[in-house]
Amino acid sequence: MNRGGFSWKRLLGISAAKARISRRIGIPLTRSGRERKIGRMITGGNCLVAAVLLGGFPLAVLLLVAAVR
Repeated sequence: MNRGGFSWKRLLGISAAKARISRRIGIPLTRSGRERKIGRMITGGNCLVAAVLLGGFPLAVLLLVAAVR
């Protein structure tokens, strides 16, 4: 890991280009970044699990009501 020394990647603009691409596509290019993003989606403010459960529950009730008729 670089501890503040000279970086050819920063000099050549590779780091900035990767950051721009990552922001534009909305997906981190590093493994740890992707894992953090998935973790936030599951447990964070944008709780995917809760959205699926809350969205799926009314649908299941409607299907059960329709099946009983």
